[in-house]
Amino acid sequence: MDATQWLLFILVIQIIHFAGTWKLYVKAGRKAWEAAIPVYNAIVLMQIINRPKWWTILLFIPIINLLMFPIIWIETIRSFGRNSTADTWLVILTFGLYIFYVNYALDVKYIEDRSLQPQTATGEWVSSIAFAVIAATLVHTYFIQPYVIPTPSLERTLRVGDLLFVSKFNYGARTPMTTVAAPMVHDTLPVIGTKSYLTKPQLPYFRLPGFTKVDRNDIVVFSWPADTVRQFFKREKGVIKPIDKKSNYVKRCVGIPGDSLAVIDGYVYINGKQLKLSDRAKPQYDYTLYSSKGVSSTLLEKVDATGWTRKYIINSLNQQQLNSIQKYVKGYKQRTDGKLEVYTKEGGIPVSVARKNAISLAEETGLSRIAPLTAEMAEQLKKEPSLDSIVRMVDKKGVAGANIFPQSRDYPWNYDQMGPIYIPEKGATVALNLKVLPLYKKIIREYEGNTISVAGNQIKINGEVADSYTFKQDYYWMMGDNRDHSEDSRAWGYVPENHIVGTPIFIWLSVDNFNDGILSWRPRWDRIFTTVNGSGEPVSYFKYFLIALVAYFVGSWLWNKKKAKG
Repeated sequence: MDATQWLLFILVIQIIHFAGTWKLYVKAGRKAWEAAIPVYNAIVLMQIINRPKWWTILLFIPIINLLMFPIIWIETIRSFGRNSTADTWLVILTFGLYIFYVNYALDVKYIEDRSLQPQTATGEWVSSIAFAVIAATLVHTYFIQPYVIPTPSLERTLRVGDLLFVSKFNYGARTPMTTVAAPMVHDTLPVIGTKSYLTKPQLPYFRLPGFTKVDRNDIVVFSWPADTVRQFFKREKGVIKPIDKKSNYVKRCVGIPGDSLAVIDGYVYINGKQLKLSDRAKPQYDYTLYSSKGVSSTLLEKVDATGWTRKYIINSLNQQQLNSIQKYVKGYKQRTDGKLEVYTKEGGIPVSVARKNAISLAEETGLSRIAPLTAEMAEQLKKEPSLDSIVRMVDKKGVAGANIFPQSRDYPWNYDQMGPIYIPEKGATVALNLKVLPLYKKIIREYEGNTISVAGNQIKINGEVADSYTFKQDYYWMMGDNRDHSEDSRAWGYVPENHIVGTPIFIWLSVDNFNDGILSWRPRWDRIFTTVNGSGEPVSYFKYFLIALVAYFVGSWLWNKKKAKG
């Protein structure tokens, strides 16, 4: 909806409100015209129903207002003596239109000094739950949102199983664009698996003032620009999602508006100079380890590497045995000698599982193995006498990778070699021709709402011949620290400013084996209650939290004991 459509929509709402309540305003001792003035009529209504005037603010906050409207409808009819359960359900199920019936068909009397306390225990319970949900939704939508790291794209800076708090106020909270949506959930309703929102009407993009802007090296949570997935891991036709209902991703910002970015041998260069990462960044790259004696898994375990593969040789498996190891297996391969090659994640097949199910297996350590490693891990492994060499894997320049932005033959780029590429800045103008069009086509058409057509060598935008384009908003370039195992801007390009959600600030829980079920979780004590940003090694404040908690309870007990004696 554009500005004109929204003004018309608000005007219609005001007309409906006036038509349905003006008699009630008069019966409450107010003037009929007071029901017709936008905002002012809401303030007057709060006075009529004996509620705080600041409630008016909640009526104009997207998502929060959806929770407030039913409360206001109920409070309005109760101010005129309609207190029955039937009245309550009628006003809710008719979306407030029952007020028209009360306004015109019933001879009601205004109750000026009615009790605001719920009359039943159930009413008290519902009232408490309603305002708890409103408060939680307000915090979740505009201040702090919980987030979990589900994939290893930022290993080892942020790890799978890190549960975070994401600040929305650092960059300024993005106000909801989707006006009708279930509170406290993102794009899908739990259990039933259907979408949690209506696609229309949509509010225009707006961001509240923040303390800072997105900068290089920031870890950023954003709406995935390429998202057309209704439900992950389910094959079905793609859907078009509102911006604020796209799936949230978290990556590191490596390019900001106005930068010239290149990736050379896997390293990021900004304006011709290699980007220096913050000291808490722990980027990983794929390395090949070589040993004439076989590369032992013990070496990789020793440096706490993750993301590598074990290979087992099994003589034979029956169905029951196969079922018992299924959860650990990534793939199988039948050998010509009849034996089975079984591939697993780094955790392997537990010895207890093999023994319990009488599975005879042997781990095969090849002469070479590939593993994602940080520079520190690689240096440690180079000191191992059993290894012959360690070589970082780098794709050659000019060799086109699969699914690499901008998906054009003119740009044979890969994850290790790409660019230079300009990161668009709001108000900046670039020359347009058929060569550069693939770089900016998605911005022009999808992110900024124009039409593009090409006839011969001529480019038309919105039906007009164009040889340049001026950007309407800022854009960013996001990449994962697990450089060879991250789907990021190298795959789908720029992240628009209106897709920015916030930045992680605090890890309140961190567990190993996160994707294996809660019974398999193992706390990473050194990561619990640590900050995400800052310099130096993260420090856990968990023990200080426990000390403060114990001190609070002991102090409360002593205080209550002292009061009891007094």
